[in-house]
Amino acid sequence: MAKKIAKVLDAKKAEELQVIGIGDITVLADYFVICTANSTTQVKALADEVEFQMTALGLEPHHTEGYRSSQWVLLDYSSVVVHIFVREAREFYKLERLWADGEKVDLQDIVTE
Repeated sequence: MAKKIAKVLDAKKAEELQVIGIGDITVLADYFVICTANSTTQVKALADEVEFQMTALGLEPHHTEGYRSSQWVLLDYSSVVVHIFVREAREFYKLERLWADGEKVDLQDIVTE
């Protein structure tokens, strides 16, 4: 599921896409999918596309946050939590640093250059 979401985000031009396996270090989720958008409009578009594609697969988020401000949208699919940031918010929160003990998933076969 995390790789499917990463593929959806990549197709919509998300930047700095990362998937971090956190299942061995927390019960919050198995994976975090993290990406950067260039504007609040793109944040919403990325989140909407993830929701659309996952709904088509019969998967609905259990919780969403951030649609009003669109600086950071979170989509919680239980085992996978998606974080879509504008650049400034991503630099501020530095989730990759907070979850540095997690396993970075290789996205070479998914992400286009």
